[in-house]
Amino acid sequence: MSVETNPPAAGVRVPWAEVHPGVREAVEDFLGGRVVEASTQPGGFSPAAAARVRTDGGRRAFVKAVGPEPNPDTPRIYRSELKIAAALPESVPAPRLLTGFEAEGWVALVFEDVEGRHPSQPWRRDELDRVLAAVGEMSAALTPAPIDAPPIARAFGSVFNGWRELLEEGADGIDPWALRHLDALAELESGWAAAAAGDSLVHADLRADNILLTDDRVYIVDWPWACVGASWFDLVGLLPSIGMQGGPAPHELFTDPDPAITAVVAALTGYFVRQSRLPGPPGIPTVRAFQRAQGAVALDWLKQRTGWA
Repeated sequence: MSVETNPPAAGVRVPWAEVHPGVREAVEDFLGGRVVEASTQPGGFSPAAAARVRTDGGRRAFVKAVGPEPNPDTPRIYRSELKIAAALPESVPAPRLLTGFEAEGWVALVFEDVEGRHPSQPWRRDELDRVLAAVGEMSAALTPAPIDAPPIARAFGSVFNGWRELLEEGADGIDPWALRHLDALAELESGWAAAAAGDSLVHADLRADNILLTDDRVYIVDWPWACVGASWFDLVGLLPSIGMQGGPAPHELFTDPDPAITAVVAALTGYFVRQSRLPGPPGIPTVRAFQRAQGAVALDWLKQRTGWA
């Protein structure tokens, strides 16, 4: 099976003008003026509105808003993000949440506007070094977790079972090495929850499209999956996408041989491989190709970490 090496992280963005009028009015009431400029922001898988807005009084903000269409699961994700974003302390390198609300079946979040951009693709080494340093600093600052969030086992227990699912449902067409070691991969994956346990608040969904660079800061955005786990989880989760998007391979950036990390890499890889075989969710046309490409990089890393022939 061919793998697209760098598919985009892209959902079907909703233009500001198509956000429910009641939601737009509530945003304008909060901002104290009529929105006269709204620039839709690319990147990210959410099938929702994501716009930098400016009012007639000159106030700026970043607004995310989603309704029940086309993906009925997305409002739940935005509710989770609203809860987490409202609780994040100022030490977290994230844009500040100004307000959030539900109206007319929609969930809306209004953040401070950040004049930033996503990291270049393919990755530039100077930007990669900035991001890796910021992730390390963030992990240290968020240990122990400063807010209540679910343990990582609860957050991902229903999906980090890809190899076990493939073992039960059939794995035709997967990588020959993975097929040969499927039983062992399922067993290795089964220990991921204990391996990933910890007391750090982790973002748990780090990729270039969730990172903004300014001249002097690195911002981490989109926190709906935040949970409590091992301090190294965000770095481990980020590395396959870096390799996929033209950066160094994961094993070149992270050499810790801890077997616990190998168990988590197995779970991540199994997740990517199995999810990429499923039908695409409504409004998120590129996510399966993105997962497939991440899975290819993660699988190479897993082969290197296990040393299995």
